Amino acid sequence: MLSYIIRRVLMAIPLLLGITIVSFAIMKLAPGDPASLMMDPTISPEDKARFMERYGLNDPVHIQYLKWLGAMLQGDFGTSLIRKGVPVMEMIMNRMPNTILLMVVSTLLALLISIPFGIISATRPYSKLDYTVTVTSFLGVATPNFFLGLILIMVFAVQNNWFPTGGVATLNAPFSLWDRIHHLIMPAFVLAAADMAGLTRYTRSSMMEVIKQDYMRTARAKGFKENKVIYKHGLRNGLIPVITIFGLMIPSFIGGAVIVEKIFTWPGIGLLFVDSAFQRDYPVLMGLTVISAVFVVIGNLIADILYAIFDPRIEY
Repeated sequence: MLSYIIRRVLMAIPLLLGITIVSFAIMKLAPGDPASLMMDPTISPEDKARFMERYGLNDPVHIQYLKWLGAMLQGDFGTSLIRKGVPVMEMIMNRMPNTILLMVVSTLLALLISIPFGIISATRPYSKLDYTVTVTSFLGVATPNFFLGLILIMVFAVQNNWFPTGGVATLNAPFSLWDRIHHLIMPAFVLAAADMAGLTRYTRSSMMEVIKQDYMRTARAKGFKENKVIYKHGLRNGLIPVITIFGLMIPSFIGGAVIVEKIFTWPGIGLLFVDSAFQRDYPVLMGLTVISAVFVVIGNLIADILYAIFDPRIEY
C-alpha cells in the first residue's frame, strides 16, 4: 500500500507543475497591468524603470515563471498588490481554517444523508419513498447553489430570523460553540445540497446493481437477515463507484465554496478569491489557484486509496 501511495504522489507532481504553468500563463494574458497597481501613478519614468528592474518585470515570461516557482517551492507566494507588504501565504493561512471547516462539515453532511437515503431507495424501488427521494434528488441537482442560498437567507434569516444572514460568528460577541454552529448550518447545507443529490442517485443505482448479484442471493439462501445481507455483503461493493464519484466531488466543493462564501460572507479562501479577482490582485490569485490544485490532487489521492481498500481487485 505504501508503494502505491508513493507512486500516486509522484504522479501528481507533473500534474501540479502543469497547473502552475497554465495558471501563470492565464494571469499574464489577463487584461490589466499588475505593475500599474504596485506603482505610484505620479512616479517618474526613471523610477518606473528601476521598479520594473527590481521586481524582474522586464525579464522574459519563462524567467519570471521560474523565479516565481522557485520562491513558491520555499513557501513564498509574494506579497499582495492591494494590501501592500502583506504576504500572500499569510492571507491564505488566515482564511484557510474557515474554508476547511466548511468543506469538512459539508462533506460529512452529504455522506451521512445521501448514502442512507440511496440504500433505502435501492432496497424499496418504485415505492413512495423511492419516488420522494428521486424527486428531491432531481430538485437538488437542478437548483444552483446561489439560488438555494438566497432562498434560505430570505426564508430562514430575513423573514423568520432563525439563522444569521452571514459571517462566521456574531460580531463582538464572546466565543460560543453554538454561535459558530448557528452560523455554519446554512452555508454548509447549501454547499452540500447539490452533491447530496448526486451521491444519493449514484448510491441507489450502485446498490440496485449489487442487490441482483449471485453472492447476495447466496447470502440470503444461507439464512442471513436482510439487513446483514445489505450492509455487510452489499454495501462494501456498492460503495466502490460512489468512492470514485466522491473523489471527483472535491473540485466541485472548492468551486462551490467560492459562491457560497460570497453569498454568506463566510471569510474563507473562496471569498478571498472573489475579492482578489475583482481587485486584480494577481499574486493572491496565483497562490489560491495553486492551493486549490493541491486540494484537488489530495482529494483524488484519498479517493484512489479508498478505492484500493474497498476493492480487492486493485493491485498495489
